[in-house]
Amino acid sequence: MMDGPLIALSGIERVFHLGDSEVHALRQLDLAIAAGEYVAVMGPSGSGKSTLLNLLGLLDRPNAGTYRLEGRDVTTLSPVEQARVRSERIGFVFQSFHLVPRLTAAENVALPMVLAGIPPAERQRRVECALHDYGLANRAGHRPDQLSGGQRQRVAIARATIMQPAMLLADEPTGNLDRATGEEVMRLLEELNGRGVTLIVVTHDVGLGERARRQLRMEDGWLRHDSAGDA
Repeated sequence: MMDGPLIALSGIERVFHLGDSEVHALRQLDLAIAAGEYVAVMGPSGSGKSTLLNLLGLLDRPNAGTYRLEGRDVTTLSPVEQARVRSERIGFVFQSFHLVPRLTAAENVALPMVLAGIPPAERQRRVECALHDYGLANRAGHRPDQLSGGQRQRVAIARATIMQPAMLLADEPTGNLDRATGEEVMRLLEELNGRGVTLIVVTHDVGLGERARRQLRMEDGWLRHDSAGDA
């Protein structure tokens, strides 16, 4: 069993070198997020939001500090071990969907299971179930260019959750969608959170951020405000 929070960041620093200059994307970041939380990460461009998301998703490593996920220090893992944790415990939803253009909706959803070596019969069962749950059963054989923006994002969410991850990281998930479709996508993500998936959303949209039960405000790499501390 896991003791303590799902996510525990301690003394995290992330520095990028651009020519002769240093950019401190994250500074002295301490953060704990419990399993099942719904957190919005907000702030202007260049505030460190995306760097934090990439770090949480094991797409990037800090220059200093430790990141514990489910009680395990994941900063010390090899790239292969990190890839395994990413595959099994973390789901990603991006603004631009990141679907594989030549694969059908069903094949896109199945992709994480193919990479994880899950047997074909189990893959098929899970894909059919997911496509049905997301109202995409009649789109299983369609490629992304044959789907609407909302359908593409639903395929992306189905793919992100097919491995039953502990947390879902969503980077501007409604950025390329009209308002009504964006509302539908957020409702899907919030339903997943209601079933216990930890949901972390990076957004510029204040209205979107305020839907979350906890808001983190970033500025110049610092965590300037955490609403969990509000009385």
